[in-house]
Amino acid sequence: MELRLREFRPRIGPHEHRVVQPGQPLRHTSLRHPSDLAPYGMLAGDHDGLSRLAGLFSFAAFSRHTIVHVTLRDCVPPVEGCGELVDLVLAHPEAGLRPSKWPELRRALQRDTPLTVRTDEARTERHARAWRERPYDRGQLRHTTHARTYFLIGGRDALASAATSFAHAADRGPRQKGVVKGRSAYMDSLGGEPAPHGDGSRHPEVLICFKAYPPYAHVKQPGH
Repeated sequence: MELRLREFRPRIGPHEHRVVQPGQPLRHTSLRHPSDLAPYGMLAGDHDGLSRLAGLFSFAAFSRHTIVHVTLRDCVPPVEGCGELVDLVLAHPEAGLRPSKWPELRRALQRDTPLTVRTDEARTERHARAWRERPYDRGQLRHTTHARTYFLIGGRDALASAATSFAHAADRGPRQKGVVKGRSAYMDSLGGEPAPHGDGSRHPEVLICFKAYPPYAHVKQPGH
């Protein structure tokens, strides 16, 4: 997949960071983060939004020192779900991103440079499969919410696995029952890491849903 991005090189103190954003916003994609009132977050998007998220997760998987910032707060608000609309940030631990410092870093995103990259879907799938087949110590995506931003921080294979989940949702979403009438369809989830008290429970998940935008005549299902 070819991705058109905006690249920033903000400097905070002695450190320079590399931050990229989609060249064009994912207008029909939204993210509601998990909370005490809504233990399951919801990321809903159309084919374009979910496809581009697959590419962005794939790019993040193989870019250890790059922070991927996806602005989703200003999307067309969905009617489903509850909870605050938030942005999404993807990063490796090596990027040195501290969520508490994100507001300062976000304010420094002033001057950007156009950037075009290509993702390797076959490579992404290989690493995603290796992550799924690893029986123990797979390394989950750690998450937290701060400053109206949902952070997912983890390693290459976990991000690659998430990328394949979004690719599957984009491909299979238009085939689901009811989507041509505006209903959202659950496709997959981004599972949280195990909870610290060791009773087998997990932190909240984010549901990945396909949601077409009106008018729905543009949604072409197989056989139609």
